[in-house]
Amino acid sequence: MEKFEKEFQIRSYECDKDGFLRIVTLMNILQDAADLSATLLGFGFDFCIQSGLAWVGTNYHIKIKRLPKVHEKIKVQTWPSGENKFMALRDFVVFDDSGDEIIKATSQWVLVDVNKKRPVSLNQYLPDYMYIDERVLGTSFDKLASLESSSCQKQFEARFDDIDLNCHVNNAIYPLWAAESLPLEFYADRLPQEIEISYKKECLYGQKVLVHSNIEGDVTRHSIVCIDEPKGLADVRILWQKKSA
Repeated sequence: MEKFEKEFQIRSYECDKDGFLRIVTLMNILQDAADLSATLLGFGFDFCIQSGLAWVGTNYHIKIKRLPKVHEKIKVQTWPSGENKFMALRDFVVFDDSGDEIIKATSQWVLVDVNKKRPVSLNQYLPDYMYIDERVLGTSFDKLASLESSSCQKQFEARFDDIDLNCHVNNAIYPLWAAESLPLEFYADRLPQEIEISYKKECLYGQKVLVHSNIEGDVTRHSIVCIDEPKGLADVRILWQKKSA
């Protein structure tokens, strides 16, 4: 079994005002590489549709040495990196055009029965599931603590364009909501250095979302909740660094 690799070129519309790759685009690039890898291994989107299943992300942990800029070429390497009865792990490394590692990430997923909305056993549906026993981050995916109080809040509404193939808000939107809940004077001149996301519940089109946020030095913590229910949707922790040219 080999690691999957794919090259991407960073386009202008994928970048922020200073030319750095946006958080939401980084997340989408990782998801794209994961989907292509899973498809080649026989348990991608087509397999899930035929089997009444869906892969649902439960956690991400991303460490960023630097974000690529507009017109840069990058290579994403990804592979299944572990599993237990219900959880599958997938790791990523992003290289720049010189071959230097610039981003590392690990993620955790469950295979869900779409009709019952319950996790299913990997052994039952993927008896030949294989993985490479190599982790780039030794993350155990402990639950992030939800905020009991917050210094700033911002409300969002799940747009039609936020909905993915599983018919709920795409994983990439949650760190975007978290970041945009912060005061502009903090957010505008900083880039993420580390991102941890713990997903709890799905969010559907039209649901109103409230993001509770705290700034603790260079770290921000966020609890994202659904206003209508109410229910917790995700908890996010971001370590920031100042932008440099």
